[in-house]
Amino acid sequence: MTIHLDAVDWKILSELQLDGRMTNVELSRRVGISAPPCLRRVRALEEEGIIQGYRALLDEKRLGYDLMSFAMVHLISQAEADLTAFQARIDSWPLVRGAWMLSGDVDFLMLCVAPDLRTFQNFVLEITAAPNVRNVKTALSLGQTKNAPIVPLVPETAKAAPSR
Repeated sequence: MTIHLDAVDWKILSELQLDGRMTNVELSRRVGISAPPCLRRVRALEEEGIIQGYRALLDEKRLGYDLMSFAMVHLISQAEADLTAFQARIDSWPLVRGAWMLSGDVDFLMLCVAPDLRTFQNFVLEITAAPNVRNVKTALSLGQTKNAPIVPLVPETAKAAPSR
């Protein structure tokens, strides 16, 4: 079900993606409405699940996680129970920053961080020994070229507009 958002809602979402810590008063000033209706709109966006939460973005390298890598996991079985069990295992691994279930030759792609290569190698051994894992391929990151933890916001009116 698509939820209808008006221009003010889109502005609220855009501003909160840029700075989720601003006060409601500052947000209302930026979007051009008074504070009480702004707060009601934010709460409605939260209740609808459009705003899922707020968090601090941390620099993993400054916290000692110098290695970033991708682990591509191919499972033996893709039965629902096996996929669910592997997803639960992913949730238990603190070195996994993000994970995606994929179609094709790879069942899961995991973005991992580790303080050093030895820690990551031990983690790959743990993944490989997990139940239902056929194989694991890895790729070490040489550097990150983009990290935009935002959703590109295009109001519905702009999406529907014909191109010229």
